[in-house]
Amino acid sequence: MSAQLTSRRGFLRGFGAAVSLPALEAFRPLMAASTTARAVGTTASGAPLRMAYLYIPNGVNVEKWRPTGTASSYKMGESFGEMEKHRKDFQIFTGFEQKNATAGGDGAGDHARGTAAFLTSARPRKTAGSDIQLGISADQVAANAVAAETRLASLELSTDGVRKSGKCDSGYSCAYQFNLSWRSENQPMTPEANPRAVFERLFGAGSSGEREKSLGSRLASKKSVLDFIANDAKALHRHLGRTDRQKMDEYLTGVREIEKQIEKAEALGIPVDPGVPAPQGKPDSYKDHLRMMFDMMVLAFKTDSTRVSSFLMAHDGSNRSFGDIGVNDGHHNISHHKGNEDNLKKIAKIDEFYLEQLSYFLEKMKTTEDVDGKSLLHNSMIVYGGCISDGNRHNHNDLPIILAGHGGGALKPGRHVDLGEDVPLANLYLRMLDEFGAKQKRFGDSTGSLRKV
Repeated sequence: MSAQLTSRRGFLRGFGAAVSLPALEAFRPLMAASTTARAVGTTASGAPLRMAYLYIPNGVNVEKWRPTGTASSYKMGESFGEMEKHRKDFQIFTGFEQKNATAGGDGAGDHARGTAAFLTSARPRKTAGSDIQLGISADQVAANAVAAETRLASLELSTDGVRKSGKCDSGYSCAYQFNLSWRSENQPMTPEANPRAVFERLFGAGSSGEREKSLGSRLASKKSVLDFIANDAKALHRHLGRTDRQKMDEYLTGVREIEKQIEKAEALGIPVDPGVPAPQGKPDSYKDHLRMMFDMMVLAFKTDSTRVSSFLMAHDGSNRSFGDIGVNDGHHNISHHKGNEDNLKKIAKIDEFYLEQLSYFLEKMKTTEDVDGKSLLHNSMIVYGGCISDGNRHNHNDLPIILAGHGGGALKPGRHVDLGEDVPLANLYLRMLDEFGAKQKRFGDSTGSLRKV
């Protein structure tokens, strides 16, 4: 078999390309042999355990978001729409807070503090200079624990431009507002908003310079990345059973479909958030951009290229408009709704839009088989939410938080959990790190590992 196998992973290689393989029955003996003891970043079955953190900006329409009732008999808020079909695969929380996003003695800047504190549970130093200071984020604690196990220690995604310096919200550095993941107290993990760059990280080979050179060769010859690994793919195909061959064909077709989407996006140009409402009638592919990134996150998890990912779906304070759903006003502008019913309706539409993208992602995860025969969603812990509840009040308690996935059987989805009091969001992160095997005595402003999940 010419495909190179590394632990539970395999690669199809060619000039400038290294395509990781999905879960195949031919690899299961390798997995079984490696699960005599549960390793960090794995489930009880020995399958990889994934963690993802998805961020939404500017708060929500609380009345349309908030569930009624508790436990498994609860009723979802109106904004949840098609999320009902995933009812058994996620839990909604009421009561989480992020105190380090509050003003304290620092005055205005709730949007910068919101993005910064969400995953770090730390207070950002108020500065627009180079002396930024925050803290390591929960995803990076997990990534450090499994860095040697995967091709990428973690995968950071965004739909916004990269900003690591300059003055943004009320005297806070743009680094706080545009970076969700932090390697250390003064080093953000720069997220990637360009789908092509993400694709090359997943399927290119060599250093960034080598990947760029290989991409140039492919573009010049008008070839797909799959053309460069075709010989290796054919050699492996001969050694696979019927089921594995079908899985391989479906997987490679999926890779090619994403590549085609990227090529189309490159030809048309993906709209950026200009910070002001887009002119009416302007083509808006924001949904396509989000879904393209979700598709690549699924592929990254499916091939065990990484087990940890974060996605800044939009930075807090984003003023993107949503013409496709009839909201031509800037999101940040209408989040200061002042009780205006028209603005509240528009906010609810945006909330529903973002939840529809979450539903898309969960469906992809749920219908993708993992190495242990379960689904990727079963073997995942996915946090979805933001660091502001009501955008008009800029409050950082009663946060809109969803935890999706079953954590390999460790979690209890299908419920609304009302914590009954303000509880640090860091307590949830501490519990997730416990399940991941990256145990910490304390994280951020945690007061203990949350057991009610």
